[in-house]
Amino acid sequence: MSDAENLAVKAQGLTKRYGSGSTEVSALTEATFDIPAGEFVVLLGPSGSGKTTLLNLVGALESPSAGDVQVLGTPLAGLSERERTNYRLHTVGFVFQFFNLVPTLTAAENVALLAELTGPDAEKRTEDVLDRVGLGNRLHHFPAELSGGEQQRVSIARGLVKGSPLLLCDEPTGALDIETGVLVLETLDDAVRTFGRTVLVVTHNAVIANMADRVIRLQDGRVVSAKTNGARVRPKELTW
Repeated sequence: MSDAENLAVKAQGLTKRYGSGSTEVSALTEATFDIPAGEFVVLLGPSGSGKTTLLNLVGALESPSAGDVQVLGTPLAGLSERERTNYRLHTVGFVFQFFNLVPTLTAAENVALLAELTGPDAEKRTEDVLDRVGLGNRLHHFPAELSGGEQQRVSIARGLVKGSPLLLCDEPTGALDIETGVLVLETLDDAVRTFGRTVLVVTHNAVIANMADRVIRLQDGRVVSAKTNGARVRPKELTW
Protein backbone atom coordinates (compact mmCIF):
# COMPACT_ATOMS: atom_id res chain seq x y z
CA MET A 1 0.00 0.00 0.00
CA SER A 2 1.39 3.41 -0.96
CA ASP A 3 1.68 6.31 1.48
CA ALA A 4 -1.16 8.10 -0.32
CA GLU A 5 -3.45 5.08 0.01
CA ASN A 6 -2.64 4.81 3.72
CA LEU A 7 -3.77 8.36 4.51
CA ALA A 8 -6.98 8.82 6.45
CA VAL A 9 -7.01 12.59 5.87
CA LYS A 10 -5.14 14.80 3.42
CA ALA A 11 -5.77 18.54 3.61
CA GLN A 12 -4.40 20.94 0.99
CA GLY A 13 -4.74 24.70 1.43
CA LEU A 14 -7.93 24.25 3.43
CA THR A 15 -9.53 27.65 4.05
CA LYS A 16 -12.84 28.70 5.60
CA ARG A 17 -14.16 32.27 5.59
CA TYR A 18 -17.43 33.57 7.00
CA GLY A 19 -19.22 36.74 5.93
CA SER A 20 -18.05 39.05 3.17
CA GLY A 21 -16.48 42.44 2.62
CA SER A 22 -15.72 44.34 5.80
CA THR A 23 -17.41 41.66 7.93
CA GLU A 24 -15.43 38.75 6.49
CA VAL A 25 -13.73 36.57 9.09
CA SER A 26 -11.16 33.87 8.30
CA ALA A 27 -11.69 30.92 10.62
CA LEU A 28 -9.11 28.72 8.87
CA THR A 29 -6.37 29.72 6.42
CA GLU A 30 -4.50 27.40 4.04
CA ALA A 31 -4.31 24.40 6.36
CA THR A 32 -2.15 21.65 4.86
CA PHE A 33 -1.38 18.36 6.61
CA ASP A 34 -1.59 14.56 6.33
CA ILE A 35 -3.01 12.08 8.83
CA PRO A 36 -2.09 8.41 8.32
CA ALA A 37 -4.80 5.85 8.96
CA GLY A 38 -4.91 4.19 12.37
CA GLU A 39 -3.57 7.10 14.42
CA PHE A 40 -4.80 8.98 17.48
CA VAL A 41 -4.45 12.63 16.47
CA VAL A 42 -4.95 15.72 18.63
CA LEU A 43 -5.92 19.04 17.07
CA LEU A 44 -4.60 21.43 19.68
CA GLY A 45 -5.06 25.15 20.11
CA PRO A 46 -6.78 27.88 22.11
CA SER A 47 -10.40 28.89 21.65
CA GLY A 48 -10.90 30.55 18.27
CA SER A 49 -7.86 28.95 16.66
CA GLY A 50 -9.88 27.07 14.01
CA LYS A 51 -9.96 23.59 15.55
CA THR A 52 -13.70 23.00 15.39
CA THR A 53 -13.93 24.56 11.94
CA LEU A 54 -11.28 22.13 10.74
CA LEU A 55 -13.15 19.20 12.28
CA ASN A 56 -16.40 20.33 10.64
CA LEU A 57 -14.71 20.46 7.23
CA VAL A 58 -13.29 16.95 7.63
CA GLY A 59 -16.73 15.77 8.74
CA ALA A 60 -18.43 17.42 5.73
CA LEU A 61 -20.63 19.41 8.09
CA GLU A 62 -19.37 22.52 6.28
CA SER A 63 -17.70 23.18 2.92
CA PRO A 64 -14.38 25.03 2.56
CA SER A 65 -14.06 28.45 0.96
CA ALA A 66 -10.88 27.24 -0.75
CA GLY A 67 -8.63 24.19 -0.80
CA ASP A 68 -9.70 20.61 -0.44
CA VAL A 69 -9.70 17.75 2.01
CA GLN A 70 -9.54 14.10 1.01
CA VAL A 71 -10.69 11.34 3.36
CA LEU A 72 -9.49 7.83 2.56
CA GLY A 73 -8.61 9.06 -0.94
CA THR A 74 -11.99 10.66 -1.68
CA PRO A 75 -12.05 14.45 -2.28
CA LEU A 76 -15.00 15.84 -0.32
CA ALA A 77 -15.34 18.82 -2.67
CA GLY A 78 -16.60 16.56 -5.44
CA LEU A 79 -19.43 14.98 -3.47
CA SER A 80 -23.08 15.74 -4.10
CA GLU A 81 -25.35 16.52 -1.14
CA ARG A 82 -26.60 12.95 -1.17
CA GLU A 83 -23.05 11.62 -1.22
CA ARG A 84 -22.08 13.94 1.63
CA THR A 85 -24.98 12.63 3.70
CA ASN A 86 -23.89 9.06 2.95
CA TYR A 87 -20.30 10.00 3.87
CA ARG A 88 -21.41 11.38 7.24
CA LEU A 89 -23.48 8.29 7.88
CA HIS A 90 -20.92 5.64 6.99
CA THR A 91 -17.38 7.07 6.89
CA VAL A 92 -17.25 9.33 9.96
CA GLY A 93 -18.52 9.07 13.50
CA PHE A 94 -19.02 12.15 15.67
CA VAL A 95 -18.47 12.64 19.41
CA PHE A 96 -19.20 16.07 20.90
CA GLN A 97 -18.53 17.75 24.25
CA PHE A 98 -22.22 17.64 25.06
CA PHE A 99 -23.50 14.15 24.62
CA ASN A 100 -26.62 14.83 22.50
CA LEU A 101 -28.35 11.68 23.70
CA VAL A 102 -32.12 11.34 23.35
CA PRO A 103 -33.28 11.54 27.00
CA THR A 104 -36.34 9.33 26.49
CA LEU A 105 -34.30 6.46 25.04
CA THR A 106 -32.10 3.99 26.89
CA ALA A 107 -28.38 3.70 26.22
CA ALA A 108 -29.02 0.76 23.90
CA GLU A 109 -31.81 2.56 22.08
CA ASN A 110 -29.65 5.66 21.55
CA VAL A 111 -26.95 3.53 19.92
CA ALA A 112 -29.42 1.35 18.01
CA LEU A 113 -30.77 4.43 16.22
CA LEU A 114 -27.55 4.55 14.20
CA ALA A 115 -26.96 0.80 14.14
CA GLU A 116 -30.28 0.29 12.36
CA LEU A 117 -29.34 2.83 9.70
CA THR A 118 -25.97 1.35 8.91
CA GLY A 119 -26.26 -2.41 8.61
CA PRO A 120 -27.79 -5.72 9.69
CA ASP A 121 -27.80 -7.27 13.17
CA ALA A 122 -28.38 -3.88 14.80
CA GLU A 123 -29.26 -5.30 18.22
CA LYS A 124 -26.16 -7.49 18.42
CA ARG A 125 -23.88 -4.72 17.15
CA THR A 126 -25.38 -2.33 19.69
CA GLU A 127 -24.84 -4.69 22.61
CA ASP A 128 -21.32 -5.54 21.43
CA VAL A 129 -20.19 -1.94 21.15
CA LEU A 130 -21.69 -0.92 24.49
CA ASP A 131 -19.94 -3.87 26.10
CA ARG A 132 -16.74 -2.77 24.37
CA VAL A 133 -16.94 0.68 26.00
CA GLY A 134 -17.64 -0.83 29.42
CA LEU A 135 -21.39 -0.36 29.53
CA GLY A 136 -22.62 -3.89 28.98
CA ASN A 137 -24.47 -3.71 32.30
CA ARG A 138 -26.08 -0.33 31.55
CA LEU A 139 -27.91 -1.13 28.31
CA HIS A 140 -31.36 -0.32 29.64
CA HIS A 141 -30.51 2.80 31.64
CA PHE A 142 -31.73 6.19 30.50
CA PRO A 143 -29.26 9.10 30.14
CA ALA A 144 -30.46 10.66 33.40
CA GLU A 145 -29.50 7.43 35.17
CA LEU A 146 -25.94 7.54 33.80
CA SER A 147 -22.94 9.58 34.96
CA GLY A 148 -21.38 12.15 32.65
CA GLY A 149 -18.60 9.76 31.71
CA GLU A 150 -21.08 6.98 30.99
CA GLN A 151 -23.13 9.27 28.79
CA GLN A 152 -20.01 10.25 26.87
CA ARG A 153 -19.14 6.58 26.39
CA VAL A 154 -22.64 5.99 24.99
CA SER A 155 -21.88 8.83 22.58
CA ILE A 156 -18.61 7.13 21.60
CA ALA A 157 -20.43 3.81 21.16
CA ARG A 158 -22.84 5.59 18.85
CA GLY A 159 -19.89 6.77 16.77
CA LEU A 160 -18.31 3.30 16.71
CA VAL A 161 -21.38 1.18 16.00
CA LYS A 162 -21.50 2.35 12.40
CA GLY A 163 -18.10 0.81 11.74
CA SER A 164 -16.86 4.20 10.55
CA PRO A 165 -13.10 4.24 9.96
CA LEU A 166 -12.80 7.85 11.16
CA LEU A 167 -14.00 9.18 14.54
CA LEU A 168 -14.15 12.97 15.02
CA CYS A 169 -14.30 14.21 18.62
CA ASP A 170 -14.87 17.84 19.62
CA GLU A 171 -13.70 18.46 23.22
CA PRO A 172 -14.94 15.02 24.35
CA THR A 173 -13.59 15.52 27.89
CA GLY A 174 -14.49 19.21 28.20
CA ALA A 175 -17.51 18.64 30.45
CA LEU A 176 -15.89 15.89 32.55
CA ASP A 177 -13.70 15.72 35.64
CA ILE A 178 -10.20 14.33 35.19
CA GLU A 179 -10.94 10.79 36.41
CA THR A 180 -13.94 10.46 34.12
CA GLY A 181 -12.10 12.17 31.27
CA VAL A 182 -9.29 9.62 31.46
CA LEU A 183 -11.82 6.77 31.18
CA VAL A 184 -13.24 8.40 28.04
CA LEU A 185 -9.74 8.87 26.57
CA GLU A 186 -8.97 5.21 27.26
CA THR A 187 -12.10 4.28 25.31
CA LEU A 188 -11.02 6.42 22.36
CA ASP A 189 -7.47 5.09 22.52
CA ASP A 190 -8.86 1.55 22.43
CA ALA A 191 -10.73 2.42 19.24
CA VAL A 192 -7.34 3.07 17.65
CA ARG A 193 -5.15 0.38 19.22
CA THR A 194 -7.65 -2.50 19.16
CA PHE A 195 -9.97 -1.71 16.29
CA GLY A 196 -7.77 0.25 13.91
CA ARG A 197 -9.89 3.39 13.71
CA THR A 198 -8.44 6.82 13.10
CA VAL A 199 -9.42 9.23 15.89
CA LEU A 200 -9.20 13.04 15.70
CA VAL A 201 -9.67 14.84 19.00
CA VAL A 202 -10.11 18.61 19.18
CA THR A 203 -8.96 20.01 22.52
CA HIS A 204 -7.46 23.10 24.13
CA ASN A 205 -5.96 20.84 26.83
CA ALA A 206 -2.27 20.44 26.00
CA VAL A 207 -1.91 17.50 28.41
CA ILE A 208 -4.08 15.29 26.18
CA ALA A 209 -1.58 15.80 23.35
CA ASN A 210 0.89 13.66 25.29
CA MET A 211 -1.10 10.49 24.49
CA ALA A 212 -1.42 11.21 20.77
CA ASP A 213 0.48 9.67 17.87
CA ARG A 214 0.39 13.04 16.12
CA VAL A 215 -0.30 16.60 17.26
CA ILE A 216 -1.54 19.31 14.90
CA ARG A 217 -1.29 22.75 16.51
CA LEU A 218 -3.44 25.65 15.37
CA GLN A 219 -3.14 29.33 16.14
CA ASP A 220 -5.27 32.15 14.70
CA GLY A 221 -6.74 29.89 12.04
CA ARG A 222 -3.43 28.51 10.81
CA VAL A 223 -1.64 25.21 11.27
CA VAL A 224 1.59 26.17 12.99
CA SER A 225 2.96 22.63 13.39
CA ALA A 226 2.08 19.02 12.65
CA LYS A 227 4.39 16.56 14.38
CA THR A 228 4.48 12.96 15.53
CA ASN A 229 5.03 12.33 19.23
CA GLY A 230 8.39 10.84 20.07
CA ALA A 231 6.97 9.04 23.11
CA ARG A 232 3.31 8.53 23.97
CA VAL A 233 1.99 8.27 27.49
CA ARG A 234 -0.99 6.14 28.44
CA PRO A 235 -4.27 7.91 29.24
CA LYS A 236 -4.16 6.80 32.88
CA GLU A 237 -0.83 8.61 33.26
CA LEU A 238 -2.35 11.97 32.32
CA THR A 239 -3.06 14.61 34.94
CA TRP A 240 -4.46 18.09 34.48
